[in-house]
Amino acid sequence: MSHEKERSAPERDREDTPAEDGFAIMPGWAVETLHDDFRQALRVGKLIYDSKTRHQRLRVFENPTFGRVLTLDDVIQTTEGDEFIYHEMMSHVPILAHGAATDVLIIGGGDGGMAREVLRHRTVERVTMVEIDAAVVEFSRQYLPQLSQGAFDDPRLDLVIDDGARFVAGTDRRFDVIIVDSTDPIGPGEALFTDSFYADAKRCLKEGGIIVTQNGVPFLQGAELTQTMRAFKRLFTDRCCYLATVPSYAGGPMAFGWGTDGVARSVPLDVLRTRFAAAGLETRYYTPEVHKAAFALPAYVRKLMP
Repeated sequence: MSHEKERSAPERDREDTPAEDGFAIMPGWAVETLHDDFRQALRVGKLIYDSKTRHQRLRVFENPTFGRVLTLDDVIQTTEGDEFIYHEMMSHVPILAHGAATDVLIIGGGDGGMAREVLRHRTVERVTMVEIDAAVVEFSRQYLPQLSQGAFDDPRLDLVIDDGARFVAGTDRRFDVIIVDSTDPIGPGEALFTDSFYADAKRCLKEGGIIVTQNGVPFLQGAELTQTMRAFKRLFTDRCCYLATVPSYAGGPMAFGWGTDGVARSVPLDVLRTRFAAAGLETRYYTPEVHKAAFALPAYVRKLMP
């Protein structure tokens, strides 16, 4: 696999960046074109890595505010600066709500940030991480080690390179918590937003198990949330979403889908506080109070629920 290192973005733009590429639209800036009517741009201080696998194009660059930034097909996936918000809220909310999770499945999450947070729970005995693109794991270990912080070397982690949809369709294992740390529903991530995937994932949950999903920014991607919630309505007795504001996922707060046949969403605040203290976690965003408040939805988000 080839990669480019220690080259400035303007230098690379002049040489070989195609006209339709975000770097060429604004030289020296990475322009995300995920949404038809909205753009965001991050200054590229230094391009660290640029390579195309058989699944997607991977880039890592440095930004003065956000630190190292990972993009897949020019869509921002995570940044050094604000990744803790996303990873803490997708992991600690379901695990602490469950209260007794020992076996966790992560679909996606190749940068290792989600595994890092899940493995901080000493009560979790095994984490199975299914990532479709081995190259994401390889370059994340080398170029974004601060995200995984040794998670890939934890003996409790079972890394499986496979399609997540195929894995849940074929496995006979069952999990307390399933975290779908997917990309947006384009390219390799598209299969992780289908009714069949959600039904197979439901089959993989133990009694009282919880699934959480990445569902984008509802203000700009409302249909994505509605589609997931429509599937969850047929599958789970308790389905909802909760929110967190991640600065690099621009356009408003981000939604995380929630599905379970248990009562974990209604766990009292004092119980969450007790579990949080017992876990010994030091967090930068998550608190038991934020956990409860995250399920209080604005009216425009509630209207997206079927």
